[in-house]
This record gives sequence, structure tokens and C-alpha cells, in this order.
Amino acid sequence: MSLFKAEINNWTDWSKVYQSIPAFTPLVEYILKKEHLPTAKIESLTPGTNAVFKVGDYVIKIFAPTDSGMDQTLSLQSELFAMRRVNELGVSAPKLIADGFVEDKYRFAYMITEYINGVSFTEAVKAMTDDEKLTAGRKLRTITDKMNTPCAPFSAIDVINDKDRWRRWDKCPKRFRAERLEFIKSYDYGEKVFVHGDLNGDNILLSPQDGLFIIDFGDAVLAPLVYEQALIAVELFDLDPALLCGYFGDFTVDELADLCFNGLLIHDFGGDVVAQHIGKPGEFECLAQLKARFRQKLNTGGDIA
Repeated sequence: MSLFKAEINNWTDWSKVYQSIPAFTPLVEYILKKEHLPTAKIESLTPGTNAVFKVGDYVIKIFAPTDSGMDQTLSLQSELFAMRRVNELGVSAPKLIADGFVEDKYRFAYMITEYINGVSFTEAVKAMTDDEKLTAGRKLRTITDKMNTPCAPFSAIDVINDKDRWRRWDKCPKRFRAERLEFIKSYDYGEKVFVHGDLNGDNILLSPQDGLFIIDFGDAVLAPLVYEQALIAVELFDLDPALLCGYFGDFTVDELADLCFNGLLIHDFGGDVVAQHIGKPGEFECLAQLKARFRQKLNTGGDIA
């Protein structure tokens, strides 16, 4: 076969083509036929690392081949495990329809899920009243409580000790980085559970008919519970009091500050999230200053006067 015509010799080549509908149309149509699914108009979706398209009632994700310079084998295995697990648990998430690979010019692995027609949480929350935010927070907590439970190991990622996951703190002062490493290696984070890993506003959809859905499990991993909850509090909720109350209930400011602090220090995106929502990396010479900023933000409803 020769369904895919573009050349992929490195990551730059992949980056130029992975959002191209014309380049992927023959491959997408072949996969749909292979899986006995109807063809329909191919549409673009939010770009990420892989080629992702909407085709009628389905989303098809085609993973970057090894020729791109990135081996997606482990990522694919983890995401498939995650999708099967949340489907079995009855979590509000798209159903996994099919997965496999095509040996063409390159070896393309793929997965197909149902398409969820909804509005991103980022957009929906702009029009919510405080009561609606409370309800949304409670609904999300019900979903994550069902999902954030112990499970068999499904990836080799060590969220605390993997040095590749520390790079987003590189812009912080040397003292801060040293204190962070000492803290995360000595703190008792407790048992690890299954986490989505990237519950931002684009990965939660609100559907008028069916409620709230979680999508894109590409960053799922085994991690302490605060890994998930800290990102929800800071990245997804932006420390909004009504959303926090709905999700966390009667937590005190100190308890929430500790949760956010502990969780983001080990999160793969933690350094970036702190920079975007809490303060610039250079502002924090030590961990105590970062924890104090969390308390200050929580006491002022997410704002600094």
C-alpha cells in the first residue's frame, strides 16, 4: 500500500503534516473501512502530539510513527489501558471503539473513540453562576472519585523520581530547585492511584444532554491523589472559590494550600502551571515563599490584590 504520501524523517517533518486533512484522508478512509465504520467528512480537532480528526460520530487518533524520532509505543499502550479501564468503570468518558495499526509507507498505530459533542469547560465556566459552579465541581468529584483508585501498573513512569519530568522547574532559582528535590524525595505521598494527569479546561466537556465528560487520557499515569487534585484546583479551577467548594467541600485554606503545593511539586506540568497561575519562577527563592503564595491566592479568591 501507499496511502500516505508525505515524507517523515524527523519530528520537524511530522510537525508539518500531522494536522493535514489531505495528507491523512486516504489513511483515515482505509482505517474506517478496515474497522467496518462509515466514512464521513473529516474535520480537524484541537492539535496535540498526534494526528487527531473527527469523522462523523467518531474521533480517530493516528500516532506519530517511529520515523518521526519519537517512539509512541508506550504512550499508545498507556492510553489504551486508560480508555479500557474508564470504560469498564463507567466513568463519563468516550467509548473506545477500535484500535490497531496499518503497515503503509510507515507503521501507523491508531485508536478510534466515540465523539462527544460538548462545550469545553474553559468556555462553559465563563457563563456559570456560583450555584452552577458548585454543581459542576460536585459532578467532577463524583467522576474522579470513581476513576482515582488503585490499579495494576500500566506504565514505567515514576512521577516523583523521573528526572525528565523536572525540566519545567529549570527556570526557578537554584535554592528553590534543591529544596524541591529534597522535599519530594522525603515527603510521604501515600499510595499511587490511577490519574488522568491533565484535567485542564479542554479535556472536560459539558454536553447539554449527557452532562460532563472527560476526554484525552494520553497523560494517564499512576500517581499520588494530590497529583490529580492539585492540577484541578489550580489549572482547571484557577482557585475559583465556588468550584473549589463544589469539588473539595469544607477544606480549609491551609489544607488546600498544602494540597496544591504538594501536588504541583511532583506534577509533570507543575512548573508551568505555577508560572501561569501563581507567579513567575524568579519570584520564589524557596518553597516557603511558594506555599505562602498559594495561601494568599486562596484567601483572595484566586487573585492577588
